[in-house]
Amino acid sequence: MCRLAMKTALEAFSPYSVLTAMEAMQEGYDGSGLGLLLRGLTFTDFNYQPDSPILSGIAHSEEALHRMDAYMQENGFTLKYDHEFEVNPDLIEAKDRFKYFLRVYNHPKNWKDFSTEQVENELMLSRLALRKNGEDHGGDLTVFSFWPDVAIMKEVGWPLDVGNTLGLNDNRITSRICMAQGRQNTNYGINLYACHPFFLQGVATMTNGENTAFIPIKEWLSGSNFPGYMGYQSDSEVFAHILHYVTKQLKLPLEAYKHVLTPLKTEEFAKHPQGEFLRGLRDSCRRLIIDGPNAVMGTLPDETTLLVMDAKKLRPATIGGNPGEWALASEMCGVDAMIPERDKTLDYQPMRENTVIIPPDRKEYKIWSQFDPFPLHQAA
Repeated sequence: MCRLAMKTALEAFSPYSVLTAMEAMQEGYDGSGLGLLLRGLTFTDFNYQPDSPILSGIAHSEEALHRMDAYMQENGFTLKYDHEFEVNPDLIEAKDRFKYFLRVYNHPKNWKDFSTEQVENELMLSRLALRKNGEDHGGDLTVFSFWPDVAIMKEVGWPLDVGNTLGLNDNRITSRICMAQGRQNTNYGINLYACHPFFLQGVATMTNGENTAFIPIKEWLSGSNFPGYMGYQSDSEVFAHILHYVTKQLKLPLEAYKHVLTPLKTEEFAKHPQGEFLRGLRDSCRRLIIDGPNAVMGTLPDETTLLVMDAKKLRPATIGGNPGEWALASEMCGVDAMIPERDKTLDYQPMRENTVIIPPDRKEYKIWSQFDPFPLHQAA
């Protein structure tokens, strides 16, 4: 099993605090990869405005960095800020990390009349173009994200070693959300793109478990003619893309995500107030039904966070915290590490039909059941 840890708070905090939770749960993985996603960013040396896109990844050579710079300049992006990590490379095995980059850009001037949807599409296509550029040159450029108010870092190694390698204990970068996953290398070779969290157009997920329905799901998504549905170095990447499909393309409320992943049984539709709609949703999205066990944590662009269990419920997950700050983790010791001083009567382990939703105000979390109705009027 892998291990997951996520914290969401009204006040920005250091990602290093989430790495301590990963360290507390380290018996659950083998150090083959660590991924961090930060959302709601602040920098001590830069006044960040959250409408500016952030490019994050690794240039494995000086030549790769020059090609990346050339692409950005040729396509009209102007650099606003280049975060200089205080790197200690002796703590990890990889020796081909020329530069970890986290750079803030202005949009090209010819985007000024673009709609939000056009901007989002162009940012995605730019990321995919840079990724392909690296793959075409032997993998010397790894690009994790290019999106406003989001930064992603991935590396092979143990959590605190990676955190110390990148100098994340210096508090120069803080965020209101931090997602972290330690990947146990069971199914695939080590590949930084295979390391969770996975991200697409503001939607992010990470997973503990395995998805034996991966191949038909991947084939359906890949054949849907949406360029962002690609990659799939991990069977868990489809969870992010299904969440994207449900919320961004079908434009359904978040609660519908659980109904797509693990639909109710046919006999249960008859008892559900939205049974007819849910039966149609199941039939139209049948190829997206997962086969677990899985626990999935995720975040949306408005800083909503979520935790979903599949029907088998063989991968643990729990939530705890206080109004204004909440922690989710695979084990209770992970929650303890992130928020030791909390009202433990609010700790909760969701059941197979549950989705735990923490809204952006973070006052409390909502436990939603598949047997409850959800607001269909939000759908477009």
